Formats: sequence, C-alpha cells, structure tokens
Amino acid sequence: MLASTWNFIKRHKRKFVVAGALVGGVYLLGKYAQRKLQEMQEREAAEYIAQARRQFHFESNQRTCNMTVLSMLPTLREAIIHHLNAESLTALLKSKPANKVEIWEDLKIISFTRSVVAVYSTCMLVVLLRVQLNIIGGYLYLDNSVTKNGTTPLAPPEVQQQYLSSIQHLLGDGLIELITVVKKAVQEVLGLVSLKQNLSLQDLEQHVTQIRRLVEDNCGSLKHRTLSWYMMPDEENTLADQATGLTENDITTIKLLNETRDMLDSPDFNTVLSICLNRGFSRFLDNMAEFFRPPQQDSTPCSTPDSLSHVSLPLAKIIPIANGQIHSICSEIPSNFVQDLLMIDQVKEFAANVYETFSSPLDLQK
Repeated sequence: MLASTWNFIKRHKRKFVVAGALVGGVYLLGKYAQRKLQEMQEREAAEYIAQARRQFHFESNQRTCNMTVLSMLPTLREAIIHHLNAESLTALLKSKPANKVEIWEDLKIISFTRSVVAVYSTCMLVVLLRVQLNIIGGYLYLDNSVTKNGTTPLAPPEVQQQYLSSIQHLLGDGLIELITVVKKAVQEVLGLVSLKQNLSLQDLEQHVTQIRRLVEDNCGSLKHRTLSWYMMPDEENTLADQATGLTENDITTIKLLNETRDMLDSPDFNTVLSICLNRGFSRFLDNMAEFFRPPQQDSTPCSTPDSLSHVSLPLAKIIPIANGQIHSICSEIPSNFVQDLLMIDQVKEFAANVYETFSSPLDLQK
C-alpha cells in the first residue's frame, strides 16, 4: 500500500510541485492584498481626519473673520465721521446763521458722500479681511499640521502682526482718497439739485447709480486701475519704503502682501466685491425706503413697492436720513446690512478657495 502510494506520488511529482506553488502563491498574494487594503484604509482614515481637522480650522477662521469685521467697524465709522463731519454743520444750522442755504448745500454733499463711502468701505473691509485672514489661516494650518523638521514657521507672530496691520491703509490713505473721489462724484450728480426738489425712491436710486458709475469709472484711469487700490497701497511704494535693512520677517511679510495683491487683482475677487457692493447699496436703499412709506390708512394696511414709487420727499428732508445711515451701515452690533454681506454665498465660496490654496502642503515648496 505504501509502495503504491509512493509510486503515485513519484509519477505525479511535478503536478504536486506546481499545485503547491500555486497554493503558496495564492496565500502570499492574499496576505499582500490584505496588507495593501489595510494600508489604504489607514491612509483614507488619516486623510479623512486631516480633512476634518482642516474643515474645523476653516470654520473657526471664518468666525474669527466675522468678529474681526464687527470689531473694526467702529474705527471705520469714526474715521469717516472725522473726515466728513456733518455734525458740525448741523450744529451751525441750529444757530440760524445768515448763510443757512450755503450750509445746507455743504451738508447735502457731505451727508450723501459719507453714506456712499460707508457702503464702499464696509464692503471692502469685509472682502479684504476675508482674503487676509484666510491667507494667514492657511499658513497657520500648515504650521500646526505639517511636520517641517524644525524649520521656522511660515507665519510667525511678528509677521502676522506686520501683515495684518496693512489694513490701516483702508482706514487711512485709502479712505481719504476714496472720500475725495466719492465727494467729487456726489457733487457732480447732486450739486445742482435744489434742496426743495422732490425726489422719489426711484429718483434716489438713479442718483446713487450715477454716483457709483462715476466712482467706479474713475478706477479705469491710469492712477486707479481697480478698487483694490483703496485697500492696499501700490506695491512699488511698499517695497521702496523697505528697500534697505530687510529682515527675514520683512521679506516674509512682503511675500504675503504680494500674494494678497494677486488675490485682489484677480477676476474672482472683483466679481465678489461687485456682488457685495450691489448688495450693500441695495440694503442702503431699502433702509432709505422706510422713510418713503405713505401714511398708514385703513384701506391700505401695508405699503407696496408701487405705492412707494409715488411717494416723494424734498431733498432737504432726505439729507438727514442719508446722513444717519452710517450708524446702521458701520454698526458693530450685527445688523441686517453687515449680516447680508457676511452671509453672501459667493463671499463664503471665495474665502474657501483662498483658504484651500494657502493651506495646501504644496505651498511649502514654493
């Protein structure tokens, strides 16, 4: 029996070797596949955790953006009021001066100028801070999440402070230049409109549209190519001021500023800013419309858009209304105006794209 079995094995030895090799190969292939599957699962889990961490950091960064906008609005409001002091003219009118009409004419220009400037500068503040804080947020995410073998951080605290202080241009020289351009446009559109002339809400909207066109057409000149100039100074001026004695932090800050300029000059940024401005001026006119409502009557319990179009007010009565809008536009207390801007979908999407760009580890190789 043993002899016959042995003879059988000898006769089919080659088949047994091949079968054994196949079984062993299948076993090893199975172990290899199992190991690769485990590695893939671990990699997917790590990527999911990293993505979740980045998403959490992004959402936290957006809340910081919103709070920063609200915290800076009082400073912006005070700067506008300082340069366009309608209150001093109002006080003069109370003293019944001989040149009352002349003072009213000045008040007309200043009141509309500061409301229009308030809309422009608040929209600019919202989108500029979205860009700056998401660039910084992206670098901070990389500093906290990517192993860099002991190299210096991409955005040390000194760089962050120096970079974010560039917002002062919008509150300083940029704002002054914006006021000059807007005031000239207001003078051209409303300068010859009589204080006694009745204006409907539609008339007011047309005047605001004309003012916007003049302001934004001015940006097509050689001096101001885009509205971004009011938000950041010229690159050449910045580099000239720091041409000598640059530290490593200075160089990093200049790099961040140049990256910000690239963003501000991009078509996407200008599209988002335009959307914000359209929403902002629409909200401004909505606020003004509250004062154009006809007296309530039993037969008309509410005012319709058609009824508002038939209501007119003398320009002299519209001036104080326009003058007071700055307090709702530049309010640190969350208002419909600011909330509208912060909640615009295109603003959120643009912020996400900026953060995505600057929180990618590939940026480390730039």
